[in-house]
Amino acid sequence: MNAWMDPEPACWWTIVEDALVEDLGTGDLTAACLPPNLLVNWYIESQEDGVVCGVGIADFLLGPQPGDPEEIDCEVLVRDGERVGRGTRVIEGRANARKLLASERTALNFLMMLSGVSTLTRRYVEKVRGTGARIVDTRKTLPGMRVLQKYAVRCGGGFNHRMGLYDAAMLKDNHIKAAGGIERAVAKMKASLSHLTKIEVECDTLEQVDLAVHAGADVILLDNMDPFMMREAVQKHRGKCLFEASGGVSLDTVTSIAQIGVDIISVGALTHSAPSLPFHLELE
Repeated sequence: MNAWMDPEPACWWTIVEDALVEDLGTGDLTAACLPPNLLVNWYIESQEDGVVCGVGIADFLLGPQPGDPEEIDCEVLVRDGERVGRGTRVIEGRANARKLLASERTALNFLMMLSGVSTLTRRYVEKVRGTGARIVDTRKTLPGMRVLQKYAVRCGGGFNHRMGLYDAAMLKDNHIKAAGGIERAVAKMKASLSHLTKIEVECDTLEQVDLAVHAGADVILLDNMDPFMMREAVQKHRGKCLFEASGGVSLDTVTSIAQIGVDIISVGALTHSAPSLPFHLELE
């Protein structure tokens, strides 16, 4: 079974290999207590209910490597994006004990962190089901981990905002101040960007929303607005652009925000504050 949900994150293996080198350093000193050719059966199981993500990484780190004997194998039991319960086995196999235990922590670190992101994302997605609003992530990601964390958001049923500064234009308050106002900033962007590139403008007042809509923004980010302001902005300009709610969104407030009629709700907590979902590796 292929553990990954399509599309796989770009160049994920370089991130994983760097993490393994970080842990191994010059070698696993504890491995000296184990016979060099000892083979063991192993499995990883979830210790809580959630949405799994990172099984493909565990398969990459713990599964057969070039030159391994035929007895070494690995079986993926659950794909990324699937629900798991406490005690669910997600992957199992047979491996050289020294190699297995040298990679165990790296595999579990990825699995726990990414599953935490996908699990929290699923909770937000379920809160807005039926409203038409999309839950999206932000650029508030762990340095070096963005492609994997945003993959985990997709596994949880959410959507990705821009991946970086290079794939969408977003005029935030400091850009607007430095450029001399919303209308001037949007005009400069339209003069320099491809017609295929979306322009989003961050607004924290209704006056700014009016200016951004009239300037031709594709998306308006309603930044830390109260529900009454958001509702007025959406009702006044519905159909002219997309509306994104952002700032102070929680599991307690996300449903009421979605019911206002916004198209997108961005939640930084998906990647910067998701608690890990615990897994452990055991020998049989």
